[in-house]
Amino acid sequence: MPLTAEVPIRPLPPGRDTRMDAIERTVRAGGRLSEADGLALYETPDVHRVLALADLVRRRLHGRAAYFNINRHINYSNICALSCKFCAFHRKKDQDGAYEMDTARIVQEVQGAAAAGATEIHMVGGLHPWLPFQWYCDTLRAMKAAVPAMHIKAFTAVEIVHLQRISKRGAEGFEGIKAVLRDLREAGLGSLPGGGAEVFDDRVHDEAFKGKIRGEQWLDVHRAAHELGLNSNATMLYGHVERRPERIRHMRLLREQQDRTLADWARAQGIAAGPDGAIVLTGPETSYPKRRLPMPGQEGLSTGYFQTIIPLPFYPNESELERLPAPTGLENLRTLAIARLMLDNFPHVKAFWIMQTLPMAELMLGAGADDIDGTVVWYDITKAVGEGNHQETSVKDLAKAIRDAGFEPVERDTLYRRVVRDGAAWDVAE
Repeated sequence: MPLTAEVPIRPLPPGRDTRMDAIERTVRAGGRLSEADGLALYETPDVHRVLALADLVRRRLHGRAAYFNINRHINYSNICALSCKFCAFHRKKDQDGAYEMDTARIVQEVQGAAAAGATEIHMVGGLHPWLPFQWYCDTLRAMKAAVPAMHIKAFTAVEIVHLQRISKRGAEGFEGIKAVLRDLREAGLGSLPGGGAEVFDDRVHDEAFKGKIRGEQWLDVHRAAHELGLNSNATMLYGHVERRPERIRHMRLLREQQDRTLADWARAQGIAAGPDGAIVLTGPETSYPKRRLPMPGQEGLSTGYFQTIIPLPFYPNESELERLPAPTGLENLRTLAIARLMLDNFPHVKAFWIMQTLPMAELMLGAGADDIDGTVVWYDITKAVGEGNHQETSVKDLAKAIRDAGFEPVERDTLYRRVVRDGAAWDVAE
Protein backbone atom coordinates (compact mmCIF):
# COMPACT_ATOMS: atom_id res chain seq x y z
CA MET A 1 0.00 0.00 0.00
CA PRO A 2 1.32 3.54 -0.67
CA LEU A 3 2.41 5.69 2.21
CA THR A 4 -0.13 8.22 3.38
CA ALA A 5 2.62 10.59 4.50
CA GLU A 6 6.16 10.83 3.28
CA VAL A 7 8.93 10.32 5.79
CA PRO A 8 11.28 13.22 6.46
CA ILE A 9 14.90 12.79 5.46
CA ARG A 10 17.49 14.23 7.82
CA PRO A 11 20.45 15.68 5.89
CA LEU A 12 23.97 16.20 7.10
CA PRO A 13 24.65 19.56 8.83
CA PRO A 14 24.28 22.64 6.58
CA GLY A 15 27.17 23.37 4.27
CA ARG A 16 28.25 19.76 3.76
CA ASP A 17 26.77 19.17 0.29
CA THR A 18 24.20 21.64 -1.00
CA ARG A 19 23.79 19.66 -4.25
CA MET A 20 21.72 17.15 -2.29
CA ASP A 21 19.15 19.81 -1.38
CA ALA A 22 18.36 20.43 -5.06
CA ILE A 23 18.33 16.70 -5.80
CA GLU A 24 15.90 16.05 -2.96
CA ARG A 25 13.58 18.81 -4.21
CA THR A 26 13.60 17.27 -7.70
CA VAL A 27 12.87 13.77 -6.39
CA ARG A 28 10.06 14.90 -4.10
CA ALA A 29 8.45 16.89 -6.93
CA GLY A 30 8.62 13.96 -9.35
CA GLY A 31 11.24 15.49 -11.63
CA ARG A 32 14.00 13.72 -13.51
CA LEU A 33 17.60 13.69 -12.30
CA SER A 34 20.36 14.61 -14.74
CA GLU A 35 23.64 12.80 -15.33
CA ALA A 36 25.32 15.51 -13.22
CA ASP A 37 22.88 14.70 -10.42
CA GLY A 38 23.76 11.02 -10.74
CA LEU A 39 27.45 11.78 -10.34
CA ALA A 40 26.68 13.99 -7.34
CA LEU A 41 24.88 11.04 -5.74
CA TYR A 42 28.07 9.02 -6.14
CA GLU A 43 30.33 11.81 -4.85
CA THR A 44 28.37 13.09 -1.87
CA PRO A 45 29.55 12.11 1.62
CA ASP A 46 25.88 12.15 2.63
CA VAL A 47 25.31 8.54 1.59
CA HIS A 48 22.55 8.08 4.15
CA ARG A 49 20.52 10.76 2.39
CA VAL A 50 21.05 8.99 -0.95
CA LEU A 51 19.72 5.75 0.54
CA ALA A 52 16.81 7.54 2.21
CA LEU A 53 15.76 9.22 -1.05
CA ALA A 54 15.84 5.87 -2.83
CA ASP A 55 13.71 4.39 -0.04
CA LEU A 56 11.24 7.25 -0.39
CA VAL A 57 10.85 6.49 -4.10
CA ARG A 58 10.62 2.75 -3.50
CA ARG A 59 7.81 3.24 -0.96
CA ARG A 60 5.94 5.54 -3.32
CA LEU A 61 5.95 2.76 -5.90
CA HIS A 62 5.38 -0.33 -3.75
CA GLY A 63 4.56 0.68 -0.19
CA ARG A 64 5.60 -2.14 2.15
CA ALA A 65 5.49 -4.89 -0.50
CA ALA A 66 8.73 -6.71 -1.30
CA TYR A 67 8.69 -9.37 -3.99
CA PHE A 68 10.18 -12.82 -4.38
CA ASN A 69 9.42 -15.78 -6.61
CA ILE A 70 9.88 -19.54 -6.70
CA ASN A 71 12.14 -20.15 -9.65
CA ARG A 72 14.90 -22.34 -10.97
CA HIS A 73 17.93 -21.30 -12.98
CA ILE A 74 19.22 -23.55 -15.76
CA ASN A 75 22.64 -22.86 -17.28
CA TYR A 76 22.38 -25.27 -20.19
CA SER A 77 26.04 -25.03 -21.23
CA ASN A 78 29.21 -23.16 -20.32
CA ILE A 79 30.83 -23.80 -23.71
CA CYS A 80 31.24 -20.38 -25.30
CA ALA A 81 32.73 -18.90 -28.45
CA LEU A 82 33.75 -15.79 -26.49
CA SER A 83 36.49 -15.33 -23.88
CA CYS A 84 35.47 -12.23 -21.94
CA LYS A 85 38.08 -11.17 -19.40
CA PHE A 86 35.58 -10.72 -16.57
CA CYS A 87 34.00 -14.17 -17.01
CA ALA A 88 35.10 -17.28 -15.11
CA PHE A 89 32.08 -19.27 -16.37
CA HIS A 90 33.06 -19.93 -20.00
CA ARG A 91 34.91 -23.02 -21.24
CA LYS A 92 36.10 -24.25 -24.63
CA LYS A 93 35.25 -27.66 -26.06
CA ASP A 94 37.15 -30.45 -24.26
CA GLN A 95 38.45 -27.98 -21.64
CA ASP A 96 38.27 -29.21 -18.07
CA GLY A 97 34.87 -28.38 -16.61
CA ALA A 98 33.09 -27.89 -19.96
CA TYR A 99 29.53 -29.20 -20.06
CA GLU A 100 26.26 -29.07 -21.99
CA MET A 101 22.80 -30.35 -21.10
CA ASP A 102 20.63 -32.20 -23.57
CA THR A 103 16.93 -31.46 -23.98
CA ALA A 104 15.88 -34.47 -21.90
CA ARG A 105 17.94 -33.27 -18.93
CA ILE A 106 16.51 -29.75 -19.23
CA VAL A 107 12.95 -31.10 -19.32
CA GLN A 108 13.73 -33.15 -16.23
CA GLU A 109 14.86 -29.97 -14.45
CA VAL A 110 11.66 -28.20 -15.48
CA GLN A 111 9.52 -31.03 -14.16
CA GLY A 112 11.44 -31.03 -10.89
CA ALA A 113 10.98 -27.28 -10.59
CA ALA A 114 7.24 -27.59 -11.19
CA ALA A 115 6.98 -30.28 -8.50
CA ALA A 116 8.64 -27.84 -6.09
CA GLY A 117 6.11 -25.12 -6.96
CA ALA A 118 8.26 -22.99 -9.29
CA THR A 119 6.51 -20.49 -11.54
CA GLU A 120 9.58 -19.56 -13.60
CA ILE A 121 12.55 -21.11 -15.38
CA HIS A 122 15.45 -18.73 -15.97
CA MET A 123 17.66 -20.30 -18.66
CA VAL A 124 20.88 -18.85 -20.10
CA GLY A 125 24.22 -20.23 -21.26
CA GLY A 126 27.34 -19.61 -23.29
CA LEU A 127 27.44 -18.96 -27.03
CA HIS A 128 27.62 -22.62 -28.00
CA PRO A 129 29.60 -23.00 -31.27
CA TRP A 130 27.76 -26.00 -32.73
CA LEU A 131 24.26 -26.31 -31.29
CA PRO A 132 21.88 -25.49 -34.18
CA PHE A 133 19.11 -22.91 -33.87
CA GLN A 134 16.51 -25.65 -34.15
CA TRP A 135 17.79 -27.16 -30.90
CA TYR A 136 16.79 -24.01 -29.00
CA CYS A 137 13.29 -23.96 -30.51
CA ASP A 138 12.80 -27.69 -29.97
CA THR A 139 14.01 -27.42 -26.36
CA LEU A 140 11.58 -24.59 -25.61
CA ARG A 141 8.72 -26.61 -27.08
CA ALA A 142 9.68 -29.64 -25.02
CA MET A 143 9.80 -27.53 -21.85
CA LYS A 144 6.36 -26.04 -22.48
CA ALA A 145 4.92 -29.43 -23.42
CA ALA A 146 6.18 -30.89 -20.14
CA VAL A 147 4.87 -28.02 -17.95
CA PRO A 148 2.57 -25.67 -19.93
CA ALA A 149 2.07 -23.24 -17.02
CA MET A 150 5.80 -22.63 -16.52
CA HIS A 151 7.02 -19.20 -17.62
CA ILE A 152 10.29 -19.48 -19.52
CA LYS A 153 12.59 -16.48 -19.20
CA ALA A 154 15.56 -17.33 -21.37
CA PHE A 155 18.53 -16.17 -23.45
CA THR A 156 20.43 -12.94 -22.94
CA ALA A 157 20.65 -10.37 -25.72
CA VAL A 158 24.15 -11.72 -26.47
CA GLU A 159 22.68 -15.19 -27.03
CA ILE A 160 19.89 -13.79 -29.21
CA VAL A 161 22.40 -12.12 -31.55
CA HIS A 162 24.37 -15.38 -31.67
CA LEU A 163 21.17 -17.29 -32.53
CA GLN A 164 20.39 -14.83 -35.31
CA ARG A 165 23.84 -15.44 -36.79
CA ILE A 166 23.66 -19.22 -36.70
CA SER A 167 20.02 -19.40 -37.81
CA LYS A 168 20.45 -17.10 -40.80
CA ARG A 169 16.85 -16.24 -40.01
CA GLY A 170 16.24 -13.01 -41.90
CA ALA A 171 18.76 -10.30 -42.60
CA GLU A 172 21.37 -9.33 -40.04
CA GLY A 173 20.41 -6.46 -37.81
CA PHE A 174 17.13 -5.48 -36.19
CA GLU A 175 14.73 -7.36 -38.49
CA GLY A 176 16.77 -10.56 -38.25
CA ILE A 177 16.80 -10.31 -34.46
CA LYS A 178 13.06 -9.76 -34.46
CA ALA A 179 12.53 -12.82 -36.68
CA VAL A 180 14.54 -15.01 -34.30
CA LEU A 181 12.65 -13.70 -31.29
CA ARG A 182 9.36 -14.36 -33.06
CA ASP A 183 10.38 -18.01 -33.63
CA LEU A 184 11.47 -18.38 -30.00
CA ARG A 185 8.27 -16.79 -28.73
CA GLU A 186 6.17 -19.18 -30.80
CA ALA A 187 8.20 -22.06 -29.35
CA GLY A 188 7.48 -20.99 -25.76
CA LEU A 189 9.75 -18.09 -24.80
CA GLY A 190 7.91 -15.86 -22.31
CA SER A 191 10.36 -13.03 -21.59
CA LEU A 192 14.03 -12.04 -21.72
CA PRO A 193 16.43 -11.80 -18.77
CA GLY A 194 18.63 -8.74 -18.50
CA GLY A 195 22.07 -10.32 -18.70
CA GLY A 196 24.87 -9.36 -21.05
CA ALA A 197 24.40 -5.61 -20.72
CA GLU A 198 27.58 -5.13 -18.62
CA VAL A 199 28.23 -1.36 -19.16
CA PHE A 200 27.25 0.45 -22.36
CA ASP A 201 30.57 2.06 -23.24
CA ASP A 202 32.96 1.33 -26.10
CA ARG A 203 36.11 1.86 -24.01
CA VAL A 204 34.89 -0.55 -21.33
CA HIS A 205 33.71 -2.98 -24.00
CA ASP A 206 37.08 -3.09 -25.76
CA GLU A 207 39.01 -3.51 -22.53
CA ALA A 208 36.90 -6.10 -20.71
CA PHE A 209 34.73 -8.00 -23.20
CA LYS A 210 35.91 -7.34 -26.75
CA GLY A 211 34.03 -9.48 -29.26
CA LYS A 212 30.78 -9.28 -27.30
CA ILE A 213 27.90 -7.24 -28.69
CA ARG A 214 28.01 -3.51 -28.06
CA GLY A 215 25.45 -1.55 -26.10
CA GLU A 216 23.40 -0.45 -29.10
CA GLN A 217 22.95 -4.09 -30.16
CA TRP A 218 21.86 -5.08 -26.65
CA LEU A 219 19.31 -2.27 -26.67
CA ASP A 220 18.09 -3.30 -30.14
CA VAL A 221 17.43 -6.86 -28.95
CA HIS A 222 15.30 -5.62 -26.08
CA ARG A 223 13.52 -3.11 -28.30
CA ALA A 224 12.66 -5.95 -30.70
CA ALA A 225 11.46 -8.11 -27.80
CA HIS A 226 9.26 -5.27 -26.53
CA GLU A 227 7.76 -4.72 -29.99
CA LEU A 228 6.79 -8.40 -30.00
CA GLY A 229 5.10 -8.07 -26.61
CA LEU A 230 7.84 -9.70 -24.55
CA ASN A 231 8.82 -8.07 -21.26
CA SER A 232 12.46 -8.01 -20.22
CA ASN A 233 14.85 -6.99 -17.46
CA ALA A 234 18.06 -4.99 -17.61
CA THR A 235 21.35 -5.38 -15.75
CA MET A 236 24.50 -3.38 -15.13
CA LEU A 237 27.70 -5.24 -14.20
CA TYR A 238 29.79 -2.70 -12.30
CA GLY A 239 33.01 -2.61 -10.30
CA HIS A 240 35.51 -3.73 -12.95
CA VAL A 241 37.19 -1.40 -15.47
CA GLU A 242 34.30 1.05 -15.84
CA ARG A 243 34.13 4.44 -14.14
CA ARG A 244 31.19 5.99 -12.35
CA PRO A 245 30.27 8.39 -15.21
CA GLU A 246 30.02 5.36 -17.49
CA ARG A 247 27.59 3.72 -15.08
CA ILE A 248 25.42 6.83 -15.11
CA ARG A 249 25.44 6.95 -18.91
CA HIS A 250 24.39 3.29 -18.97
CA MET A 251 21.40 4.17 -16.80
CA ARG A 252 20.53 7.13 -19.01
CA LEU A 253 20.47 5.00 -22.16
CA LEU A 254 18.16 2.46 -20.51
CA ARG A 255 15.91 5.25 -19.26
CA GLU A 256 15.65 6.88 -22.68
CA GLN A 257 14.65 3.63 -24.35
CA GLN A 258 12.02 3.00 -21.67
CA ASP A 259 10.63 6.52 -22.25
CA ARG A 260 9.94 5.68 -25.87
CA THR A 261 8.47 2.28 -24.98
CA LEU A 262 6.03 3.66 -22.39
CA ALA A 263 4.97 6.84 -24.22
CA ASP A 264 1.60 5.54 -25.48
CA TRP A 265 0.81 3.83 -22.17
CA ALA A 266 1.59 7.01 -20.22
CA ARG A 267 -0.76 9.07 -22.41
CA ALA A 268 -3.53 6.53 -21.86
CA GLN A 269 -2.98 6.75 -18.09
CA GLY A 270 -3.03 10.55 -18.06
CA ILE A 271 0.63 10.77 -17.03
CA ALA A 272 2.17 13.98 -18.32
CA ALA A 273 5.48 13.54 -20.13
CA GLY A 274 8.32 15.75 -18.96
CA PRO A 275 10.96 17.50 -21.06
CA ASP A 276 12.30 15.34 -23.91
CA GLY A 277 9.45 12.87 -23.44
CA ALA A 278 10.45 11.81 -19.93
CA ILE A 279 8.01 9.30 -18.36
CA VAL A 280 8.61 9.52 -14.62
CA LEU A 281 6.85 6.93 -12.43
CA THR A 282 8.42 7.93 -9.12
CA GLY A 283 6.63 11.21 -8.35
CA PRO A 284 3.97 12.00 -5.73
CA GLU A 285 0.66 10.11 -5.90
CA THR A 286 -1.25 13.07 -7.35
CA SER A 287 0.76 12.80 -10.60
CA TYR A 288 -0.96 9.52 -11.52
CA PRO A 289 -4.71 9.86 -12.16
CA LYS A 290 -5.07 6.20 -13.22
CA ARG A 291 -2.23 3.70 -12.93
CA ARG A 292 1.29 4.47 -11.83
CA LEU A 293 2.92 1.21 -12.91
CA PRO A 294 2.57 -0.64 -16.22
CA MET A 295 1.25 -4.20 -16.28
CA PRO A 296 0.52 -6.39 -19.32
CA GLY A 297 -2.91 -5.83 -20.81
CA GLN A 298 -3.41 -2.27 -19.56
CA GLU A 299 -4.91 0.42 -21.78
CA GLY A 300 -2.33 1.94 -24.11
CA LEU A 301 0.18 -0.87 -23.61
CA SER A 302 0.52 -2.95 -26.77
CA THR A 303 4.19 -3.81 -26.25
CA GLY A 304 6.50 -5.29 -23.68
CA TYR A 305 8.75 -3.08 -21.54
CA PHE A 306 11.63 -3.15 -19.07
CA GLN A 307 10.30 -4.46 -15.77
CA THR A 308 13.37 -4.44 -13.55
CA ILE A 309 16.88 -3.06 -13.25
CA ILE A 310 19.35 -5.43 -11.58
CA PRO A 311 22.70 -3.89 -10.56
CA LEU A 312 25.28 -6.71 -10.40
CA PRO A 313 28.62 -6.30 -8.58
CA PHE A 314 31.65 -7.75 -10.35
CA TYR A 315 33.44 -10.61 -8.59
CA PRO A 316 36.93 -11.07 -10.08
CA ASN A 317 37.70 -14.54 -8.70
CA GLU A 318 39.23 -16.87 -11.29
CA SER A 319 38.71 -14.39 -14.16
CA GLU A 320 41.38 -12.59 -16.16
CA LEU A 321 40.58 -9.50 -14.09
CA GLU A 322 41.13 -11.15 -10.72
CA ARG A 323 43.74 -8.49 -9.89
CA LEU A 324 40.85 -6.05 -9.39
CA PRO A 325 39.13 -5.66 -6.03
CA ALA A 326 35.42 -6.42 -5.81
CA PRO A 327 33.20 -3.43 -5.01
CA THR A 328 32.62 -2.74 -1.31
CA GLY A 329 29.32 -3.24 0.44
CA LEU A 330 28.84 0.52 0.69
CA GLU A 331 29.45 0.91 -3.04
CA ASN A 332 26.87 -1.80 -3.71
CA LEU A 333 24.28 -0.06 -1.54
CA ARG A 334 24.97 3.32 -3.10
CA THR A 335 24.88 1.98 -6.67
CA LEU A 336 21.55 0.25 -6.15
CA ALA A 337 20.07 3.39 -4.57
CA ILE A 338 21.30 5.52 -7.46
CA ALA A 339 19.80 3.07 -9.95
CA ARG A 340 16.44 3.49 -8.19
CA LEU A 341 16.70 7.27 -8.37
CA MET A 342 18.01 7.55 -11.93
CA LEU A 343 15.81 4.87 -13.52
CA ASP A 344 12.60 6.65 -12.66
CA ASN A 345 10.59 4.81 -15.34
CA PHE A 346 11.54 1.27 -14.27
CA PRO A 347 8.84 -0.30 -12.10
CA HIS A 348 11.20 -2.51 -10.10
CA VAL A 349 14.74 -2.71 -8.72
CA LYS A 350 16.10 -6.13 -7.80
CA ALA A 351 18.74 -6.96 -5.22
CA PHE A 352 19.84 -10.31 -6.67
CA TRP A 353 20.75 -12.17 -3.49
CA ILE A 354 23.07 -14.63 -5.26
CA MET A 355 25.47 -11.80 -6.12
CA GLN A 356 24.66 -9.44 -3.24
CA THR A 357 24.24 -12.11 -0.47
CA LEU A 358 20.93 -12.45 1.34
CA PRO A 359 21.93 -10.20 4.29
CA MET A 360 22.95 -7.44 1.85
CA ALA A 361 19.75 -7.90 -0.16
CA GLU A 362 17.86 -7.43 3.10
CA LEU A 363 19.61 -4.09 3.66
CA MET A 364 18.94 -3.09 0.05
CA LEU A 365 15.20 -3.38 0.59
CA GLY A 366 15.56 -0.20 2.64
CA ALA A 367 17.72 1.48 -0.01
CA GLY A 368 15.56 1.28 -3.14
CA ALA A 369 15.11 -2.43 -3.90
CA ASP A 370 11.65 -3.99 -3.91
CA ASP A 371 12.61 -7.50 -5.12
CA ILE A 372 15.21 -10.05 -3.99
CA ASP A 373 14.65 -12.71 -6.71
CA GLY A 374 13.82 -16.28 -5.83
CA THR A 375 14.78 -19.72 -4.65
CA VAL A 376 17.17 -20.25 -7.65
CA VAL A 377 18.50 -23.79 -6.70
CA TRP A 378 21.27 -23.95 -9.36
CA TYR A 379 23.42 -21.05 -10.53
CA ASP A 380 26.74 -21.58 -12.25
CA ILE A 381 27.77 -18.18 -13.62
CA THR A 382 29.02 -16.11 -10.69
CA LYS A 383 28.15 -15.61 -7.05
CA ALA A 384 29.25 -13.73 -3.98
CA VAL A 385 29.84 -16.66 -1.67
CA GLY A 386 29.96 -20.44 -1.62
CA GLU A 387 31.43 -23.21 -3.71
CA GLY A 388 29.84 -25.06 -6.60
CA ASN A 389 26.60 -24.27 -8.38
CA HIS A 390 24.10 -25.33 -5.71
CA GLN A 391 22.84 -21.89 -4.65
CA GLU A 392 19.46 -22.62 -3.11
CA THR A 393 17.45 -20.78 -0.52
CA SER A 394 13.95 -21.39 0.78
CA VAL A 395 10.74 -19.42 0.68
CA LYS A 396 10.92 -19.35 4.48
CA ASP A 397 14.36 -17.68 4.41
CA LEU A 398 13.35 -15.19 1.71
CA ALA A 399 10.19 -14.24 3.61
CA LYS A 400 12.14 -13.90 6.87
CA ALA A 401 14.70 -11.60 5.25
CA ILE A 402 11.90 -9.42 3.90
CA ARG A 403 10.08 -9.26 7.23
CA ASP A 404 13.29 -8.57 9.13
CA ALA A 405 13.81 -5.58 6.82
CA GLY A 406 10.37 -4.27 7.76
CA PHE A 407 8.47 -5.20 4.61
CA GLU A 408 5.67 -7.53 3.57
CA PRO A 409 6.73 -10.58 1.53
CA VAL A 410 4.73 -10.95 -1.69
CA GLU A 411 5.20 -13.94 -3.97
CA ARG A 412 5.06 -12.88 -7.62
CA ASP A 413 5.24 -14.53 -11.00
CA THR A 414 7.64 -13.35 -13.70
CA LEU A 415 5.30 -10.51 -14.74
CA TYR A 416 4.91 -9.28 -11.14
CA ARG A 417 1.38 -10.62 -10.72
CA ARG A 418 0.68 -11.76 -7.15
CA VAL A 419 0.69 -15.52 -6.77
CA VAL A 420 -1.83 -17.44 -4.69
CA ARG A 421 -0.98 -21.05 -4.01
CA ASP A 422 -1.92 -24.29 -2.36
CA GLY A 423 1.37 -26.17 -1.99
CA ALA A 424 2.91 -26.68 -5.41
CA ALA A 425 -0.35 -25.66 -7.14
CA TRP A 426 -0.56 -21.95 -7.90
CA ASP A 427 -2.46 -19.27 -9.77
CA VAL A 428 -2.25 -15.50 -10.11
CA ALA A 429 -4.51 -13.21 -8.11
CA GLU A 430 -7.28 -11.40 -9.95
